[in-house]
Order: sequence, then structure tokens, then C-alpha cells
Amino acid sequence: MEKDTLLIYSGGLDSTTLLWEYAPRIALAVNFSYGANQNEREAECARWQCRKAGIELIEIPLAFMKQYFKSSLLEGPDAVPDGQYAGDNMSSTVVPFRNGIMLSIAAGIAESRGLHHVMMANHSGDHEVYPDCRPQFVEAINAAISAGTYAGITLTAPYTGLTKNEIALRGMRLGVDYDHTYSCYRGTPQHCGSCATCRERQQALRYAREALED
Repeated sequence: MEKDTLLIYSGGLDSTTLLWEYAPRIALAVNFSYGANQNEREAECARWQCRKAGIELIEIPLAFMKQYFKSSLLEGPDAVPDGQYAGDNMSSTVVPFRNGIMLSIAAGIAESRGLHHVMMANHSGDHEVYPDCRPQFVEAINAAISAGTYAGITLTAPYTGLTKNEIALRGMRLGVDYDHTYSCYRGTPQHCGSCATCRERQQALRYAREALED
């Protein structure tokens, strides 16, 4: 299989599953650091997984986002709310147009490298809270990337319709080492266990383990 794809790779559960599921296609992974609480820990995991997979990793700083954008993810651990994922609870964690910015850069790198596809790991649980994870966004940005590149680069987002539970189950069946992934919005040395992304991660891993035991 041709290695023709660039993966936007955070080092979290979803994008790590995508990394391993599509490893034969992935020529390059790109990790963006934009000043979020969790970026440093995510990048450590991204390096570990890419070394293990034999996939090149580029790390790109986007420091201007922390300087000019407003989000609780950019304001320190104490600004991140506890509780479950819901629009009224988690709207403060939106980093405005984050995926649009990252995808634009990724498309430029992909064309510069002679690659044909950009891949992202959004999923159905993101849709309520994050506008730049919704199917209509994926369709619109795919059209823009294709129209705006000589190579007609396309965006692939294979987990758009999946739940995090389903993604974790896929990963466990693939043997993904989730001990070397990071998903906490507070960026603490160990997962805090109380923020929404920690809770969602715990639930997904528990679901996957139980499903495999049945």
C-alpha cells in the first residue's frame, strides 16, 4: 500500500488508534503545540508511538493561538471544568477554528511532500461541543483543501461517525498500547480523572475491555 497520507496527530486515544489502524498508509504525522494545557504530555506520547510505528513525526509550534485565542484549555488547569461532555459544560474548551488552522497547515505540508491525503481523528462524541469536528465542517474543509491545492488533496476523517467507545474497541483489537497516550485537558503528569475527556477516556477503555471479555 502506498504511503500517501499525512496524519494530524495529538498523541491522544483517538488519533493513536488512527495511527495504528492506517499505519501502512501514513507517511508523516504532524503534532501541533498551540499552548494548551495538555500539549506537552500529548507530544511525549506522540513521539513514543511514532518511534514504535516507524513513522516520521513533525512538531509544529502555534504559539500565537495561546496569545490571541480564548479557551479554558489555554488558561491553565484550573480553568477546565469537571463533569461530562455536554455543550453547556464544555463550550469553554473550544479553541476557535483550531482544526481549520491545523488542517490548512497540514494540507500545505502534504502538497509540499507529494502526499495526496490528510487525515484527522474527530469522532461523533465531538459533534455537540466542537463545530470544527462536525460532518458539515469535514465536508466543507475537504472541498476547500481539494480546490486550493494543485494535487487536489483530500481530507479523510474515518472516525466521524464512530463513538469513542467504538474507537477504543478497534484499538484494543489492534493491540494499541494506550498506556502511552494522553487525553487529560488539565495537562497534569497523570490523568486527573475528573475532567470530561478523562471521564470519556475511562468509559471508552472500560467498554472496550468488557466487550473483548464477552
